[in-house]
Amino acid sequence: MRPPSTADPLDRSRFPIDPWALRERRYESEDLGTTETLFSVGNGYLGLRGNIEEGRDSYAHGTFVNGFHEVWPIHHAEEAFGFAKVGQTIVNAPDAKIMRLYVDDEPLLLSVADLEEYERSLDFRDGVLTRELLWRTPSGKRVRLRSRRMVSFAERHLAVMDYEITMVDSDAPVAVSCQILNRQDGQDEYHVKDAAMGSGFDPRRAANLSGRVLQPQVAWEGDGRSVLGYRVTSSGMTLAVAADHTIATTDAYEIRSSVEDDLAKHVYRIQATAGTTTRITKVVSYHTSRGVPAVELVDRCRRVLDRVKETGIQPVLDAQRAWLDDFWARSDVEITGQDALQQAVRWNLFQLIQASARAEGAGVPAKGVTGSGYDGHYFWDTEIYVLPFLTYTSPYFARNALRFRYSMLDHARQRAKELNQRGALYPWRTINGEEASAYYAAGTAQYHIDADIAHALTQYVTATGDTSFLDREAIDVLVETARLWADLGFWREAGDADPVFHIHGVTGPDEYTAVVNDNLFTNVMARANLRSAVRALRSLAGRDADAYQRVLDRLALGEEEIVELARIAEGMHVPFDDNLGIHPQDDDFLSKEIWDLANTPADKRPLLLNYHPLVIYRHQVLKQADVVLALFLQGDEFTLEEKLANFEYYDPLTTGDSTLSAVVQSIVAAEVGYGDLAAAYFTSAVYVDLADLHRNADAGVHVASLGGVWNALVSGFGGMRDYLGGWTFDPRLPAGWDSLSYRLTLGGNRLRVTVLPEEMLFELETGDAESLRVHVQGAEVLVARGGVTRVPVTRIEQREGRPSVRDIEGSVREDGSILSARVPSHPNGD
Repeated sequence: MRPPSTADPLDRSRFPIDPWALRERRYESEDLGTTETLFSVGNGYLGLRGNIEEGRDSYAHGTFVNGFHEVWPIHHAEEAFGFAKVGQTIVNAPDAKIMRLYVDDEPLLLSVADLEEYERSLDFRDGVLTRELLWRTPSGKRVRLRSRRMVSFAERHLAVMDYEITMVDSDAPVAVSCQILNRQDGQDEYHVKDAAMGSGFDPRRAANLSGRVLQPQVAWEGDGRSVLGYRVTSSGMTLAVAADHTIATTDAYEIRSSVEDDLAKHVYRIQATAGTTTRITKVVSYHTSRGVPAVELVDRCRRVLDRVKETGIQPVLDAQRAWLDDFWARSDVEITGQDALQQAVRWNLFQLIQASARAEGAGVPAKGVTGSGYDGHYFWDTEIYVLPFLTYTSPYFARNALRFRYSMLDHARQRAKELNQRGALYPWRTINGEEASAYYAAGTAQYHIDADIAHALTQYVTATGDTSFLDREAIDVLVETARLWADLGFWREAGDADPVFHIHGVTGPDEYTAVVNDNLFTNVMARANLRSAVRALRSLAGRDADAYQRVLDRLALGEEEIVELARIAEGMHVPFDDNLGIHPQDDDFLSKEIWDLANTPADKRPLLLNYHPLVIYRHQVLKQADVVLALFLQGDEFTLEEKLANFEYYDPLTTGDSTLSAVVQSIVAAEVGYGDLAAAYFTSAVYVDLADLHRNADAGVHVASLGGVWNALVSGFGGMRDYLGGWTFDPRLPAGWDSLSYRLTLGGNRLRVTVLPEEMLFELETGDAESLRVHVQGAEVLVARGGVTRVPVTRIEQREGRPSVRDIEGSVREDGSILSARVPSHPNGD
């Protein structure tokens, strides 16, 4: 990853600035993997990669249904009790995007075509991917082609595509082959292997499945409708896909259709005349299930298609626009005076809602539904990076995601038992609720996922007031995760001092430091988890004695245990080094030597692809923010002076090898006064995928970074904090920004917040409340309905440059030893 910079990294001759669309003016085949990701369309359930309709030119053809997966046995080189046993990998669903074009029997292949005009555009307002080109065929005939593609937000199981062909100045025989193709084995009908399958070692990419995955169950065609149905070999999941085809033209044509187990074809042969436009429309429905037979899913697809057949596609397009109008009204973040950033921000937010909106009954995969990276698994990314955005803009979607975690509670209880613990331990990575991380040191040992889920639950309930969800379901998650901490940790006494509670043998967010004692992030998040559980129980007891008793009975919970949970929270060990004036990342972290990142060759980055984990574990070096993330999430537990000292120590040790880092570093840099650095980190984050800064955007968008961009805007530059439902604002508007405006949904009321260089503006846009109470830089402010509340703000002193390893090298540890920095030797002699 390149150092953070505020420079615009995009080629604007190819990708022009447009505040409401991502447009591509020039087709290039060298970065197909990235552009396939960037131009993906989806709704959180169904995702279609931005492959071209003609199908031959691709990096990785992709059609993904959230949660649709295969399972396989994990074979460990050396087994041990409690290791994850079953891997899970998202399945590439049958591809219905294909609409191959032939003119004079010559295929359109963009990589070699003579294109006189070309433009592709993904519009954030209507959610439609369009493409228009002018092709001069080998015989010199000019063909204008327009295509549209959309996955519906309003209709979860629906996608719509159309394809317009106009012979500009010549007659010609034209054929369009509309197909549904099962690509599950990574090859197309030409036996061309996806480029993505030959990318070498990279743990961030998906596993390759061996053997046949999709077993044919249904295949038929009739009256313009094609249907394929499958059962997944080992997971038993089922899928059906159905497509309706229609044509509108005044030219003569004929239709030929065929269907096989893995391929359905609907071919139009048109005697195209000059100046006449032919439009072919393809309406597609996907349904999946964990156990319903594929034939029943076909019936569900039929019902979806029948509805569209009755009305046509225009109502579908209108519903999409209305849905997105409502989304942007409550979710848009506006930056005046920064057009390039505005475009990038809206692309990030649009992709974020495409990853999460209709993920009902499932989680939000780390790559959304844009690629197979990380096997389609759900991580802590959802709770820490995505759910704040959903909670404060689309709380119903946040509720769905949290209810999914509740549905996994029994699996989490079982996982805790496998690790000899009480309570519940959520899997580090999963699709079906079982732990799928084969590398326990950077997987299972990240117990902090329990506290991350509890954090998101607490944030959602305090922001929405949804005590019904808390009382009936979420409280069970809070209690069972709190029990895990109580059982995992232990008390230790030293002399006359009060006993202190410790947690050993865990891995924090930083995966370059594994299986440690008293990880700072884990301890402070566990403390918050324990406090949230106790607070929820006490609150329920005061509101509804009968409901409280039902919780006690359901969880076999007594007063003594509740008191002990509270005691543990207050006795939690929070490590601090008086000599360096910082919080150690863990008990052993400061005893290691510093990895000199500034002098590490660029070709040795990222470290995880160039050094054995043991080499990395022996040094002070971070894959991603750890202590700094705690400073943000539990900021009320640290003073501003502590935040500054910690940031200045850990920032130069953080590699940025993870896309989870830049957004958090931006937030805390802004808070402690490194304004220019905060803006640079933000720019890196907002362009992670758009400029492919980590060289792996071809595997799908980085959903956590997308969510982090919103957090960086709202909590970093917008200065919003939400400790226990008290909303405070202390903004840090970057230099050169005229204003920043965002919306928050608080207790069902939408609040518009605008940050100017010397004041903040608040306006209640919707909701029943007559006023909302907030705090701005420590002063209470009452925002009344019917006007704009203006509050002056004071800018904090800004710090120049950025912290450096040279600033901490030579410092003295508590034992008197001197901190030194080095670059480990490499096998090639470097």
